[in-house]
Amino acid sequence: MNQIDIKRDSVFMDGFAERLETEGPFSSWDLFKMNYDAALTTMAPSFEGLKALEYLPQMDFLDHQVSTARQVLEEMNGRAILADEVGLGKTIEAGLILKEYMLRGLAKKILIIVPASLVNQWAQELNEKFHIPAVTFRKSYPWDQYDVIITSIDTAKKAPHREQILEQDYDFLLVDEAHKLKNHKTKNFEFVKLLKKKYCLLLTATPVQNRLVEIFNLVSILKPGHLGDYDSFLERYGKDRKKLKEDGYLKHLIQKVMIRHTRQNIKFDAIKRNIETVWIDFTKEEMDVYSHLENTVDVFPAFSKITLLRELCSSREACYLSLQKMVTDSPREKLIKPITNEIEQLPQHVKAAKVVDLIQQTGGEKVIVFTEYRATQVYLQWYLKENGIISVPYRGGFKKGKKDWMKQLFEHHAQVLIATEAGGEGINLQFCNHLINYDLPWNPMRLEQRIGRIHRYGQKNDVHIYNIAIRKTVEEHIMTLLYEKINLFEQVIGHLDSILAELNINDVESEIQTIFSESASTGEARIKLDNLSSVIQMTRSEAEQGEQQYGH
Repeated sequence: MNQIDIKRDSVFMDGFAERLETEGPFSSWDLFKMNYDAALTTMAPSFEGLKALEYLPQMDFLDHQVSTARQVLEEMNGRAILADEVGLGKTIEAGLILKEYMLRGLAKKILIIVPASLVNQWAQELNEKFHIPAVTFRKSYPWDQYDVIITSIDTAKKAPHREQILEQDYDFLLVDEAHKLKNHKTKNFEFVKLLKKKYCLLLTATPVQNRLVEIFNLVSILKPGHLGDYDSFLERYGKDRKKLKEDGYLKHLIQKVMIRHTRQNIKFDAIKRNIETVWIDFTKEEMDVYSHLENTVDVFPAFSKITLLRELCSSREACYLSLQKMVTDSPREKLIKPITNEIEQLPQHVKAAKVVDLIQQTGGEKVIVFTEYRATQVYLQWYLKENGIISVPYRGGFKKGKKDWMKQLFEHHAQVLIATEAGGEGINLQFCNHLINYDLPWNPMRLEQRIGRIHRYGQKNDVHIYNIAIRKTVEEHIMTLLYEKINLFEQVIGHLDSILAELNINDVESEIQTIFSESASTGEARIKLDNLSSVIQMTRSEAEQGEQQYGH
């Protein structure tokens, strides 16, 4: 055992001896007793159990959230990756852990880095649910004057903030959406790794997306050297994700720093997902335009044509605007002009009419509508207003304050929120339990992010998901072959990232785009999609068996 170096506090001892000889002056017993009692309330007799639960009686924690907090405290020394699936309450777990360390007097100076769109949401949750006095960064705030401060990575890594932050010694660092740090060559990774911190939490629903080295990079932020150095790690394990479940020693090392729960391996809640596929048909006029566009050859690259067909399935406006942008020369204009003329004559979109019916069937309850295209978003807002339905938009181009405003308007005034893909990440809408996928994403991972906005910790009612698809179009191929055949709607897509990695598919959407662009006909594309679905279906069972690779 190493020798413990004990130093004598001569100032206290000499002063105490002098007071004894002169019989005073001493502090009053009442003041001493008050100080003693106050110290007892903040002391923990052991490093087991959670004191924070006593201070948060208003919170109804789930079992897996409490066990996660205890595991981080008792076994992981406050350094962990929280990798629960979307909607299982990683924010709640992080808040509970942070509260525990603050109550124990182990964490005072705290930095919380989250996506810009979630800064205000984090501040609200920490203050209201955990009574943690967190503030969001403002330009006039000096970094060394606030104990608990929340900021975005983009703000923190820029001068002069970067230099000021790196000077601080933080007791606790928390990073949300930590998978964005997976690349060790980025400035974000470099900045976060340089931060001085005693305790650290990294939150991500997708700890390993494409390459095994991504988990090495995240772990190196938490515990440098835990998995060895970069070169030796690559030499031993390569980049194959399968190693994570095949190599018992590596799996054991990962479990020491990462906790992952899925809806399948915990008792999440009694909330059900009611999935309904809503099939509709184009009107004759709409189908004629679709066929005209589909059969127009040599004008559009295959990639552009499939995008235009998807846009026409969404709204006249989305397709029309894209066609207008493509008119760059007279030969192309001669072929495009007849199509745009036909689009101008179309009646209201059949899918928009169906959305109005679905919204009215809810009996006035809140509904979120997801679309892929901004032009469709604008059109839907107008069309809903024409039918007496109040809606608000939500998209990536909005600044943080406007996003918060839109969410408040939706919660307290409007019945419908029309969101583009920006609404699929971060925003919590537990007060809403109806979701319409107006345009179905070609990447099922994004579908799960959408559903996770309402099917998450805190939802009190069963959620209803409506997926609209138009028969005899590209939407039918995607609906029947990608979603329904491999039963993606009925399950949470927790294993899909593992499946795709094993198939060496980085992006489902790009894979589908390639299939359509390299097919001579829609029939050929359908056969290739069918094959893709079959391969995913066959691989899924193996991926499910390996789910425990992520941790316990």
